[in-house]
Amino acid sequence: MQLSEAFQWIEALPLVRMIVSVPGLYPAISALHILGIALLVGCIATVDLRLLGIFSAKLDEALPGLVRVALVGFAVAATTGLLLVSVRIANYASNPAFLTKMAILLIAGTNALVLRLGAGSADVRHGLGTSHGRLAAGLSLALWTSAVFSGRWIAFM
Repeated sequence: MQLSEAFQWIEALPLVRMIVSVPGLYPAISALHILGIALLVGCIATVDLRLLGIFSAKLDEALPGLVRVALVGFAVAATTGLLLVSVRIANYASNPAFLTKMAILLIAGTNALVLRLGAGSADVRHGLGTSHGRLAAGLSLALWTSAVFSGRWIAFM
C-alpha cells in the first residue's frame, strides 16, 4: 500500500467521516484539543519554572501532581490531535508547520524522559537544584512554546 492510499484509507474510516459530517463535532474535538494543550503546557510550565528556581519551594509537594495532570493533558491533546489530523491527513503530511510541530513534540518528549533518567527517578523533584534539571526545564519551556506556535501556523501554511 502506498502512502497516498494509506491516507485515503484513513480519511475514509467511519469515525473520520463522522467527524466531518456531524455538525459541531470537529469544533468540539478542536476545543478539547486546546484544553488538553492548556493542561499540558500550563502544568509543565509551572514545573519547569520551579526547576529553574523561579517559583519557591512551597510548590515542591505539588510537582508530582502537576506532572500527572500534564500527562492527562498530553493524552487528551494527542488523542484529539490524531482525530483532527485524520480528517485531512494527506494535507497535514505535507504541511511544514505540522511536520515541525511533530518533530518538536518528539524532542520535547525525549527531553522529559532524559530529565527523568538523568535524575535517576520518575519524581521530577530529584531535578531540583541540579544543572541537569535547570537545563531540561529551560529546554522544555522553549520546546513546548515552539510546539504551540508551530501548531498555530498549521492553518496558515
